Amino acid sequence: MHIFHSDLDNTIIYSYKHDIGSDKKNVEIYQGREISFITSRTYELLQQVVDRVLFVPTTTRTIEQYERINLGIGTPEYALVCNGGVLLESGKENLSWYEESRAMIQDSSCEIRHALDFLENDARRKFDLRYIRELFVFTKCGNPEEVVCDLKNTLDVSLVDVLNNGEKVYVLPKNLDKGTAVKRFKEKVGGDFVFAAGDSEFDVSMLEAADHGIAPESIREKCNETADITWITADELLAEKALEMLTQ
Repeated sequence: MHIFHSDLDNTIIYSYKHDIGSDKKNVEIYQGREISFITSRTYELLQQVVDRVLFVPTTTRTIEQYERINLGIGTPEYALVCNGGVLLESGKENLSWYEESRAMIQDSSCEIRHALDFLENDARRKFDLRYIRELFVFTKCGNPEEVVCDLKNTLDVSLVDVLNNGEKVYVLPKNLDKGTAVKRFKEKVGGDFVFAAGDSEFDVSMLEAADHGIAPESIREKCNETADITWITADELLAEKALEMLTQ
């Protein structure tokens, strides 16, 4: 069995802010607005891929955010959300997976609490401070790179990762990464080959844990040079390139 772990945002789907051309399909509606899309070519390729491999969406999105997406392929048999801390099976949460995730990150709990205290009182924060399923911290900040730097200087970075994606700021336990989730998932279901696609620093561990990955050149310097990864240029669409590789 071949497994395809794929990030969603900016890997398979793209926000309305991203120009992917006019030949596209809406896949997410939020508060009455169409906010995420896939190209028609991506849609066609995805229909072929799900018949050949086990497609596992692997995302930092929460369950609620993930459930807003409709890729036109029905409910995937499996999905990893909350950065791999939560496993959905045919849309239903596997509670034992979540309990195991919580147990795995106990060593980081003190640093997560410190991060919550730090951000609670930070004047640069401009959004609710969220402790997602008691797994990781999320908020939005002005000067996010500066906030990330200050957090790294405050927290024990041997226990937590501090990342930002634009104005979004995250503090995550070291064991709560997509690479760990990929390894756990393979132990659960088996599989003889793992392919992964992702576009950001959140996906680096997943790309490195896979047998082969595909990602944009923009994150190449963050990945281990020994990892088996196909790099694509800025003018190529990651979704289409990844799915084309899987259909060949």
